[in-house]
This record gives sequence, C-alpha cells and structure tokens, in this order.
Amino acid sequence: MSHFLLVRNANQLLSLRGEGLRRGQAMSDLGMIRGGAVLIRNEKIVAVGPATRIERLPEARRAQEIDAKQGVVLPGFVDSHTHLVFPASRTNEYEMRIHGASYEEIARAGGGILASARKLRRLPAARLAERARRWLREFAAHGTTTVEVKSGYGLDLKSEIKMLEVVRQLNEEGPLELVATFLGAHAVPAEYRRKPERYVEMVIQQMIPAVAARSLAEFCDVFCDRGGFTLKQARAILKAGRVCGLEPRLHAEQLTRTGACQLGVELRAASVDHLEKIGRRDTRNLGKSDTVATLLPGATFHLGRSDYAPGRELIDGGAAVALASDFNPGTSPTYNMGMILSLACTQMGMTPGEAIVAATVNAAYSLRRADRVGSLEPGKQADVAIMKVPDYREMAYYFGANHCAMTIKRGRIIYRCAS
Repeated sequence: MSHFLLVRNANQLLSLRGEGLRRGQAMSDLGMIRGGAVLIRNEKIVAVGPATRIERLPEARRAQEIDAKQGVVLPGFVDSHTHLVFPASRTNEYEMRIHGASYEEIARAGGGILASARKLRRLPAARLAERARRWLREFAAHGTTTVEVKSGYGLDLKSEIKMLEVVRQLNEEGPLELVATFLGAHAVPAEYRRKPERYVEMVIQQMIPAVAARSLAEFCDVFCDRGGFTLKQARAILKAGRVCGLEPRLHAEQLTRTGACQLGVELRAASVDHLEKIGRRDTRNLGKSDTVATLLPGATFHLGRSDYAPGRELIDGGAAVALASDFNPGTSPTYNMGMILSLACTQMGMTPGEAIVAATVNAAYSLRRADRVGSLEPGKQADVAIMKVPDYREMAYYFGANHCAMTIKRGRIIYRCAS
C-alpha cells in the first residue's frame, strides 16, 4: 500500500537537479524553486516543483502534509568522509595541541591513530556499535542522510573486520545509509614500526582479500602523507584493492605534498581528500579529471591551523569539489555539516551555494550514489532536510548552529526538532 508525504510551504526549495559532476559555474546552480513542494511515495520522490502545481496532483490530496514553515528544503547532506567507528575521544591530545604540540609530535609520542587502535582492539563490537549509534542520531539531527564510514582504527585483520562488520550492522539497522571504506592503511601499527613493508604486505595479501570476500567495503583508502604511507606503498595497496573490487580513495596532501593527488587522478580514484598542500599542477589535473576533490575544513579548524585547502582555486580551475566533516576523535570531532559550510565560505572562499552543492550532489558522486541521493528529483530516494531559515545563505551565515527542523530518509521522518 502506498504512503504519500507532501513537503510544502517552502520559501526556497533547492532541488539541485541536473546531470553530471558540478564544476565551475554549475556549482552555483541550486535548482531553486521559490514556494516549492516535494511529493513522496513510500521511499521515492514522485514530483518536485512549485507548490501551486504539486499540490494539485491527485496523490497530493491524500498525502500526509509536512509544513516547511517558509524554511529551506534541500537534499539531505551526503557526508562523504568520516571515521565514525572509534572507541573514545582524544581530549587529552586536544589539550596537548593547545599547549603547542603538533599533530606529528602527538603521533610520535604514541597518540593519534595508534592510541585509538590500542583501545579499539580491546573494545567489543557491541560497544563500538553503541557509541556509533549515538553519533548517527546527531548526524540525522543535523540534516545528514548518507554517511561514508572508514575503518582504520584496528590496524590488524581481526580488528579491521570487526569495524567493518559494525558498519554493516548499523547500515542494516538504519535509519541512515552508510557507505563502507576499508582504511587498513591508516597508519603503520606499533608492532610493525621497524618493518612497515611487512605491514603493507599484510594489508595487500590478507586484509584486502578478506574484506572483499565478505563484501564489507566498497572502497579502499590510504593515508599517503608524512608519517603515513609512501606514494609507492599507496599505489600498491590501491591497485590490490581495485583487483578485489574496491574502488580507490586517498587521504592526500594534508600535511605535506607527496604526489598523492596526482596518484589519485592517475588511478581514477573516486575522491582525493584533504588537499591542504596541493600545488597548481594538482589543481589543473583535478580540473581535467572525474576524481572529486573532497575538502575537510573541520580538521584544519580543530587542529588550529590556517592552511585550509584552496577551495576557491579548485572551483575556478574546474575541479569537482565536495565537502565532508571528517568526523573523527582526533582532528575533526564534528557531525555538523552546517559548520562545515560556514568554514568553506569564510576560510576557503566558497559561496554558500557552492558549499551546498559540494555537501550534497558532488559528495554523492564521490560515493557513486548520485543516481539516487544528493538531489531532489523524481525517482530518487526521498532524502530531505528542512532548515528553519528562510534563505539558504543563512545556513552558513549563522555558524555553529543547528538549523535542521526535520530530516527525512527514504520517505521516513527520522528527526523532528522539538521547538
């Protein structure tokens, strides 16, 4: 039996309709409909357009009505880079940075990723899932409907599998849609510190085949940077992942320029992420490729740095830019995509419209899901966020706030603001 929802009374409806990755001027086209409405049947969108037309449709007359109260209606955010499953916060490192310790100094002292790995290996899967559910409720409450989730805090076969099985369980439970990425090459674990090539061999020969055999991930990622994995190691790992059906992604050019961005373009990676240290050649190459440039300003902000990725230059250079939260316990503990929009505008020179495109449809392309999420179009999943502001620019303008009034995932209300 069909169930209909009618989202009506929107001051601005941002459909983001259109074909292909958004670049250049297209990143400013929000497909805005003033006084718009969305008609939903079960999990899918049936019609989008001016309320005067949508409300006259026969199905609309028997739909459950949702009043947007002259707010902004847009696709649910697609958060395409997170480390959702982790054992505990790293507030001690936060204080260390305040006192002047660098990211690399904390890592050398046994903190950072390795500290999370030590705790995660000991924590039962049920406890990890319980913690992640808490965060997923917050993602939903801030208007996010699709979340990429990386492993990478296990750093051994058993623990990496445990993390990815937690992701699968949470995806099956819902309500949010989770996309799994294998990140066994997040750091070299302590036991392999003097023999990193042995760890790379284990990632290639044991971890990747095991993850692929269980269908636990869609993507394979590598932290290719100073203190992480070399360009040669990253190439070998990503090629091994592709052989097993895992599409490449890359942590690239965050701390220093390694050539990882160019490697991602060469391998036709779905996305290269961070990019704080890219050069002009990297920007040109991204502008000619279909590899998405995913920018993570939350990490730069939380680390107290000023070297934000060059969002304006990337857009002007023709790159397809996405935005994500990089939610993780060490460098970006935020699930608020509204705050990410604000940072993109004030620190990277993006306009509010470009930031919204980057956080929805372009992010969906980077996850190979643009055929069903990231825009409000007939036939796509009914993933909708309603913001309690009359103008979409206010979503970034009023920074640090939660503007979300309601979140709908696959036609079901999963969050409703109490006020």
